[in-house]
Amino acid sequence: MKVIIIGAGEVGYHIADILSKEKQDVILIDRNEERLKELAETLDVMTLNGSGSSPEILKKAGLSEADMVVAVTDSDETNMVACLLASTQSRVSFKIARIRNPELDEYAEIFGKDRLNINLCINPEREAVKIALDLIEFPGATEVMDFHDGRIKLIGFPIQSSSVTGKTLQQLREIHPNSKMLITSIIRDDKLIEPKGDSVIRENDFFFAVAAAAEAKDLLRIFGRKTDPTKRIVIMGGGNTGRMLAEALQGKGLAVKIIEKRKDRCRFLSERLDRIVVLHGDGTSQDLLLEENIGDMDVFAAVTNDEEDNVLGALLAKRLGVKKTIALINRVEYMPLVSKLGIDGVINPRHAAISKILHFVRRGKIVSATPLHDERVEAFEVVALTTSEITSKPVKNISFPPGTIVGAIVRGEEMIIPGGDTVIQPGDHVIIFTFRSSIPQVEKILMVKLEYFE
Repeated sequence: MKVIIIGAGEVGYHIADILSKEKQDVILIDRNEERLKELAETLDVMTLNGSGSSPEILKKAGLSEADMVVAVTDSDETNMVACLLASTQSRVSFKIARIRNPELDEYAEIFGKDRLNINLCINPEREAVKIALDLIEFPGATEVMDFHDGRIKLIGFPIQSSSVTGKTLQQLREIHPNSKMLITSIIRDDKLIEPKGDSVIRENDFFFAVAAAAEAKDLLRIFGRKTDPTKRIVIMGGGNTGRMLAEALQGKGLAVKIIEKRKDRCRFLSERLDRIVVLHGDGTSQDLLLEENIGDMDVFAAVTNDEEDNVLGALLAKRLGVKKTIALINRVEYMPLVSKLGIDGVINPRHAAISKILHFVRRGKIVSATPLHDERVEAFEVVALTTSEITSKPVKNISFPPGTIVGAIVRGEEMIIPGGDTVIQPGDHVIIFTFRSSIPQVEKILMVKLEYFE
């Protein structure tokens, strides 16, 4: 597959990194020549200096032979024009554009396929809000991901001293025989461990577990995590993310305050948000947080454009007694650190953007895909196809690469936590977890065999 990526920022870089490691033909376009030189030293991709909205640059990139265009610059207009050019000057199968302006995003969502010829529009702020709402709904979770239209939750959380520490996963299963959950990954001392029945649960481990949405809170309770309902929330940052989050929380009937540094933005928010308190000030100010009785709040969500401020604000709020802190962080290298620092939840819009893009890249009938934690593991939902190697045989007999786990199967209205003897049937939705390095092998297993077409 030939992929043209326009924009060498965080999203563009990591998509290029993922695809190049999977031996895809990637061309990376950006205006910043120094940035391209820097990335050329670490990525196995072709680079091209120039504007992604230039017909000449796209021609040089080989637009006529491309299978996909991914436009993820900081300019909505550039991204939209690039996709439009890809539609009018080539036969590119898939066009993806990152669009941050809420008005343009809404227009693109309604008319994108018909008028703009964009197959997928990605709004990082909107994705961040979805993640924040899940983290607020599940207070004991550090990471929450949806599968099968939200019916299945993948929950990431640290292990703290509780009744489960020191027990094996098999003992935990015996204590809670009716619990429909599966531990899919364990991260211990920055190393990824494949969970087995004799795996001992240790303090400071980080677990990923899958469960039906209705049972996700029970899963957290089993591991001693908090599940008390959220009522009072402080949002640090009144940008697009903060505003959309406040509107969504207000719709749920929760008490919300926004702290914003910019006076004109405070005025804008006050005029548009009913029943939400807007405070002019710095969310990293201890005096302001004490004045607002931050210790009585259930959640402090730091969602400014400055991730260092978000970390500082969340840490300060935690020290002052808020029950749960959430920080918006874009850089993946920060993610393993936040739970160690004491921050309870992470919003990573780039993960969400990458997940959506991966959906278009993966082979087999992929419904969704998402990188986990520090991106060494990927989880994806696939529809089991007739004659593919995963169907009509026990899970234990599927030739998956080491470390690959079938976490859940959805068959009609039924959710199944599979055992070794469980048989996947054609049409089942299957949630699979595997190491990033094993993805090409897993993809081959998911493909329909050639005799299906004979």
